[in-house]
Amino acid sequence: MDEHALVERARAGDDTAFEELVAPYRAQLHAHCYRLLASAHDADDALQDALIGAWRGIGGFEGRSSLRGWLYRIATNAALRVGAKRPKRQLSLDVGPACTDPDALGDPLEGPVWVEPYPAERVDALEVDPASAYDAREAVELAFVAALQHLPASQRAVLLLREVLAFSAGETAQTLDLSVTAVNSQLQRARATIARRLPDRTQRAVRAELGAEAERRLVADLVAAWQARDVDAFVALLVDEVRLSMPPLPAWFDGVESVRGFLARMFETPWRLDVTSANGQPALVCWQGHPDGTAYHLGGLTVLTLHAGRIAALTCFLAPLVEELSVPTDELGAPRDS
Repeated sequence: MDEHALVERARAGDDTAFEELVAPYRAQLHAHCYRLLASAHDADDALQDALIGAWRGIGGFEGRSSLRGWLYRIATNAALRVGAKRPKRQLSLDVGPACTDPDALGDPLEGPVWVEPYPAERVDALEVDPASAYDAREAVELAFVAALQHLPASQRAVLLLREVLAFSAGETAQTLDLSVTAVNSQLQRARATIARRLPDRTQRAVRAELGAEAERRLVADLVAAWQARDVDAFVALLVDEVRLSMPPLPAWFDGVESVRGFLARMFETPWRLDVTSANGQPALVCWQGHPDGTAYHLGGLTVLTLHAGRIAALTCFLAPLVEELSVPTDELGAPRDS
């Protein structure tokens, strides 16, 4: 059934037609809320509020604007309302200086203060929106989402609507109840801030240049070194300027020798790893074992950032932040053999 017919049925109170109407937009709307909020859980709340608002308001939708634009307007404002109740989310690198003592990691910072990873199944559900300026996976990369959080909420929304979703200045102004002049001014400031915080190349571009097979070997070598607790082999896969962080711990390590010093502590217990992805980047589900190796528990999810055929960053989201991940296990709840 075409969109117009579904709109008419939904306006008449047909909830099945409404669900069919919004289904093609759900994944992209969720990703939009995630970019604004840097939290998949907060994006869930925002999208739920948005869809409830859309259902209640569908009777007043007369088709003067596109359904896509109407839904994004509702979702953007729902996410801004959720975000107004939360502190700014950040990565460990934003909390304080690099750690120099691997035995002084600090206490976890509790609460909704951390950028969260975006699970593989969410990224896999995204399709490229023909009206968008960015590839869907590129627009949820960890560096981009983290950089967005340094913008005021209104600038963040303007940048996403204009640069990612390719809304016009007029559409963006209508969505945010701003003037076109204000939209253009906020966009200019947002672009300047983001440019200072983003790397020169996206992970999508880096991965394309590296190639799928070379990336697979790199990740496999990292898994082998990690599971063997081989510090030298692990370090050989890192760039000199590598950074390792572990939210919700504030500590992070800057540079290959600093990371080397921490690995001795990290390798005091055995590990098993499963290869996955998050934020459109390679990632590892990390299972930490008891010293005798008889049992394992979920240790976290490590998102890998690549550069020139090596690992440039390991962002290790520890278990309290990723306990709801769907991870591969055997029937006994232990990690699968890699």
